[in-house]
Amino acid sequence: MVNVHRLHGSQQSLSKDPYTFPHIDLLMDSTAGCRLFTMMDAYQGYHQIFIAEEDRDKIFFVTKNGIYYYNVMPFGLKNAGATYQRLVNRMFKESIGVSMEVNIDDMLVKSRRSDDHLIHLKQAFEVMRTNGMKLNPTKCTFGVGGSKFPDYLVRERGIEANPGKIEAIMKLVPPKTIKEIQRLTGKITTLNRFISRSTDQNLPFFKTLRKTKDFEWNEECEQALQGLKRYLA
Repeated sequence: MVNVHRLHGSQQSLSKDPYTFPHIDLLMDSTAGCRLFTMMDAYQGYHQIFIAEEDRDKIFFVTKNGIYYYNVMPFGLKNAGATYQRLVNRMFKESIGVSMEVNIDDMLVKSRRSDDHLIHLKQAFEVMRTNGMKLNPTKCTFGVGGSKFPDYLVRERGIEANPGKIEAIMKLVPPKTIKEIQRLTGKITTLNRFISRSTDQNLPFFKTLRKTKDFEWNEECEQALQGLKRYLA
């Protein structure tokens, strides 16, 4: 484990890239009615973006053997996600919203007719080959009737909750710290659209987050957690 440093100040001094990410709900809804899906994952996607030679001395990491500079964009760098999203949006601009959806390094090829799927895959592969993008074969699934993307299950009839996300909540024990509450609310966020009156049901958790100094997992929180588990079961 090494610390990433910026030569001329910390990462916090960098201006935030305002580039917008896809709205997940709209992205998911656009897959309804598609019969075949292929899910693809870029192999260490951030590392496939080279840092301009004149900028390589601005980002470095320190080890006991000396200082090393990055040739490619590292994970954890501020604005790395926005930079990658901008890249893939430009690469697949002709296909996004038609035969593809892209969320950072997760790529979904979708087809309403089974006969079109190979054509859509060929189009995607040609773009990747032209741009030198490499895939992680262990995280790719080709020509299936349903696929995980990115935290949901997409099928012809629409999207469904990811069973893995539900299982994670079912196994939760009562949180003991604010950070554990934050992890709980993060897990719930991906399931919000599948939970009726989600805001009301989960209000006790968010009320607890306001009390950053005096943490208390009270009876109201416990009832809300058990009620959520019963609902998801």
